[in-house]
Amino acid sequence: MSEAGVVYADVKFKDKRRAQQHNNAFSEDETTYSEVKINKTPQNDPPEGSCGTGSAGGSKVSSGGCNRERAALVVLSVILAAALAALGFLYNDNMQTKQHLQIMTAKHDAVKKNLTDTLSQPKKCDVVQPSCRPPTEDGTCFKCDPDWEPHGDKCYRFLTEKLTWDQSRSKCEELGGHLVKIDSQDEQRFLERTLKSKMDEDEDKFWIGLTDQEKEDEWLWVDRSNLDKSLTFWSAGEPDNWTGRNSDGEDCARMGEKGGAAGLKSWFDRECNKPQKSICEKLASTGRVKFNCE
Repeated sequence: MSEAGVVYADVKFKDKRRAQQHNNAFSEDETTYSEVKINKTPQNDPPEGSCGTGSAGGSKVSSGGCNRERAALVVLSVILAAALAALGFLYNDNMQTKQHLQIMTAKHDAVKKNLTDTLSQPKKCDVVQPSCRPPTEDGTCFKCDPDWEPHGDKCYRFLTEKLTWDQSRSKCEELGGHLVKIDSQDEQRFLERTLKSKMDEDEDKFWIGLTDQEKEDEWLWVDRSNLDKSLTFWSAGEPDNWTGRNSDGEDCARMGEKGGAAGLKSWFDRECNKPQKSICEKLASTGRVKFNCE
């Protein structure tokens, strides 16, 4: 008779004492039978999806759940390896870029220093237009011909040959200009300062393009424009139209004070036929300063 979880067995025991007591009265040993019940504990199977193994023909067999876990682990390992490889590539590329940037920065600094040193060194230059002054704010350069001195947008020529006023006017016209017409205090200052170095004595004055020959006390410039009475530089007591040397009086203007004139007041009237030096003027030609540099 068998039940689930129970194993039955027959066990024989020999009773040696009783055999000895009866002096071997019986030829065979007596046997005692006893029933032994042993609980057989069933072996639990591993839960589904775990990585346990079961016996089948003496070999171990992996379950399907364990295979899935191992496959996932392999995929994660591949992804991790790829990520590490990508990080290594990016790190290497970043290091190369950083090194390249450092090299380019060093080259830039070297070029900048070389340019600064080059520009700071004085250059030997030949001026192509020596009489052309530095340009104005709008980039215009004024050029004067040889023997003419520049000031503003005009050129001036100081004639040392002594001529009458009319002769001086004609001479200036031959040279392409006219007897000077003074339009500003700045121009008067330039002329008065320049004449101090060109006069040999105090009476060594220069004709300017101002006269009242047509009508007494109506002073006109050579271009026939009226004298602006708010812009005059007559010396004290001038013009006086003195007739002591000529009955016609003094109808032409000259200028100059060898020692300098207070307030730039250096105009004098004089008879027009008195030979004097003179000042011619003309407009400067425009252009640009040019240099040939090594």
